[in-house]
Amino acid sequence: MGKKRDRRVTPSSNKGGEQRVELGDSASSNRRLAIIFVLFFVVSPAISVLVYRIKYATTTNPTDSSVFQRGLVKANVDFQEILAENSKVSENTSHRHYTYPVLAYITPWNSKGYEIAKRFNSKFTHLSPVWYDLKSQGTGLILEGRHNADVGWISELRRSGDAWVLPRVVLEAFPAELLTRKKQRDKAIKLIVTECKDMGYDGIVLEAWSRWAAYGILHDPEMRNSALQFIKQLGHALHSLSSARNDKQQLQLVFVIGPPHSDKLQKHDFGPEDLQSLSNAVDGFSLMTYDFSSPQNPGPNAPLKWIHSTLQLILRPTGNSAQGPAHKIFLGINFYGNDFVLAGGSGGGAITGRDYLSLLEKHRPLLQWEKKSGEHLFFYSNDDNIKHSVFYPSLLSISMRLEEARSWGCGISIWEIGQGLDYFFDLL
Repeated sequence: MGKKRDRRVTPSSNKGGEQRVELGDSASSNRRLAIIFVLFFVVSPAISVLVYRIKYATTTNPTDSSVFQRGLVKANVDFQEILAENSKVSENTSHRHYTYPVLAYITPWNSKGYEIAKRFNSKFTHLSPVWYDLKSQGTGLILEGRHNADVGWISELRRSGDAWVLPRVVLEAFPAELLTRKKQRDKAIKLIVTECKDMGYDGIVLEAWSRWAAYGILHDPEMRNSALQFIKQLGHALHSLSSARNDKQQLQLVFVIGPPHSDKLQKHDFGPEDLQSLSNAVDGFSLMTYDFSSPQNPGPNAPLKWIHSTLQLILRPTGNSAQGPAHKIFLGINFYGNDFVLAGGSGGGAITGRDYLSLLEKHRPLLQWEKKSGEHLFFYSNDDNIKHSVFYPSLLSISMRLEEARSWGCGISIWEIGQGLDYFFDLL
């Protein structure tokens, strides 16, 4: 390399001069290539990463004022405002506007929910990560899901807040065997209670009623009674134990119930008699007041009048009993929306906040307020000219549902926090 450098700067003869010019141009070319390399392979990717993080960041932008103070809770809202404001959240994340219990679900397939739970820890009284399934295995039972459990996340939650951690357990075991055999019932309860003790949980959220309805067992009075007895037995078993972090607090049982789908309760529906029967053994009832519409019947996610009539049905007085215990109801509020296919096809399905923002950015739609259902919606046509309707929660729609729950003295349950927009949490 030393010899080449010496030859390039030789001062004699025209030939040498020509050589110097040629080599000088080569050096300049090399510098240009180096600059292009740096721009293309270093600067450009860095800019791309920065743009991606800004566009899709899950972190919030703290602000001095809440969505109420900024005048954002209203019917007349446009897509530009949502895109500009959705990530701005009041820096006072510890203040609770909704003073009744708030249960929030978190799913393993949506990691944003874990971060939201930590960031807005003080807004929640109960956190339910969707981790467990209790299944039949041969003639026995198995509780699956510990691999989902995030002990480090739970520790972080408890360092910064007081929300109870109650993982959801879906009861998938064959009900005909589970509910009619004492050994099976005892085994199921032992598996659940032992898991709570081993992992330091504050109790569980149990989802079983919809599974039992699907098996058709709730039409049989004896099987229905066995189902209620199982829930009572589980509740009493949990109540016999104290929380690992507070020996004055019993382990809790929250039971998931579905809404009736008609004006009159059907045999398989969870009704006011069931509520009264379980009220001493169950600490809360997570009422799934969402999914009112479907791809086969497009429309609002959870019409306000339907929510009101559902509460009336479930909490109505029974016989000599007073009105049901409204304070134990966690009224379901969806933080996801639906994108339904209309003209030119059929189908569609659930969308998250990120999907919703992408649709707003791409189609720049006119948002409409549907007073009858109390929800915002918009229409758009996709690249194949197929028309869609989109129903997604807004600040006003959530605020109205919080007021409905408040008027009954109910708590709320959110499915699920990772699917919402950041500024929704200013409402809680």
